[in-house]
This record gives sequence, structure tokens and C-alpha cells, in this order.
Amino acid sequence: MKIEQIHHVAYRCKDAKETVEWYGKYLNMDFILAIAEDEVPSTKAKDPYMHIFLDAGKGSILAFFEIPNSPPMGRDPNTPEWVQHLALSVATMDEMMSVKAKLEADGINVLGPTDHTLFKSIYFFDPSGHRIELAVNVGTPEMNKKLDAVKWEMLEEWSKTKRAPKHADWMHEKARSS
Repeated sequence: MKIEQIHHVAYRCKDAKETVEWYGKYLNMDFILAIAEDEVPSTKAKDPYMHIFLDAGKGSILAFFEIPNSPPMGRDPNTPEWVQHLALSVATMDEMMSVKAKLEADGINVLGPTDHTLFKSIYFFDPSGHRIELAVNVGTPEMNKKLDAVKWEMLEEWSKTKRAPKHADWMHEKARSS
């Protein structure tokens, strides 16, 4: 068996309607499906929910659950805010910078663009507090080949030392110097 693609990725949201409207307004994602039940089909728990699905492009689906009878949403206090995020691809820098301008015009803080050599990206939070990254691929086949050649060696070194291997240090040289 080989996985074909991600069917959907689901997160919790504070407000389903607000989430649909926000992702439509800022990321141009179409609202494609809603499912609501009073009982969770997999667990049979009596817990009403609204499950919404958004088109993330090329067959990718981003889904959210609003679950009003659960305690308020929180974050894992032991995981830094920057770690858990959803990275979405856009085609061009112009598109990414246009989204950045729209977000900032509405008072939403945006970090970046950050140059990762293979891609450039911006970071911001949705209304439920999920960190979102928009990324534009700018890497070359040569860069990808160079990284592919060292991935196993890097993983082995990390596994033994828990220190960042330096095989791909070249990727963030620009970021460190700016």
C-alpha cells in the first residue's frame, strides 16, 4: 500500500461561520461541505459538532470542527507557538505579498517574508489561533538534489546527538546574516 494523498486535515475552530468567512476572504478558499451531528459517528459520543470543509487546492481539503460543548480551545504549553502550523503553497511572490498586504490592512500581524532558500514564506494566525504559513517555492532542482543526498546522514546524526547537523546550513545563511 502507498498513500495517494492527504484526504483532509482537520483542526478545531472557535466559530465555524467565522472560519469559513475568514479563509474565504484572506486565502480565497471555497467552502465545499458541512456535516453536523449530535453524535460522533466513530466514538458514538453524544457531542454535537459542526464539521466544515474548505478547498485547499489540487484535491487538498482543510477541515475544521466547531465543538461548543467542549472546554475552550487551548495550546500545548510545552510546544513553542512556531512549531505547530499549516503551510500552504501559493504560486508567486506577488500573490503572497498581496495576501500579506490584505491581512495587514485589516490589522492582522504578519511575520516575513522569511527566506528559506528553497521557498520564501510569511506567517500569521487565523481567528482560532492556528499558525498559518504561506510559501512560494523558489528552489532549484540542484538544491533539492543536494538536500536529498544528505537527508539520511543528517537524520542519523540528529538521532545520535540531538544537535543540528550542518549539512544543509547553506539554506539559512541569508536569514542569519539579515
